[in-house]
Amino acid sequence: MKKRIMVLLSIIVFVLGLVCIQGCQQNENPKFQNEYQAVLLTTGQVFFGKVEFVGTDYVLLKDVFYIRSVANPDTKQVSNTLIRKGNEIHGADQTYINARHIIMIEPVSPQSPLAGRIKELQSQKPQGQP
Repeated sequence: MKKRIMVLLSIIVFVLGLVCIQGCQQNENPKFQNEYQAVLLTTGQVFFGKVEFVGTDYVLLKDVFYIRSVANPDTKQVSNTLIRKGNEIHGADQTYINARHIIMIEPVSPQSPLAGRIKELQSQKPQGQP
């Protein structure tokens, strides 16, 4: 009887160990199928780029784009323009985002108008770059 209990306890400990190990491995970075992703932040900002996870606290976004909205004061009409990050005065072409401020990450379809516009902007090299 004691031998059965010991065997049963050994099996339970072994199974619990496997479950713990499996749980630790689930912190693996997700694999995105599409080239670009949309990252929605708690601030309402949306960035488009190639997501790379760096640890659990920060996410690295490379080849970054964002939308700038400008309202015409006379007509109140809003125009949206896709801007490539890196054209700012500090020239940063990648962004580290605090993961706590990310609401969701979605794929950008290669057939979407956004993906088409990104390709257009990529073909236009900024002055001074090879």
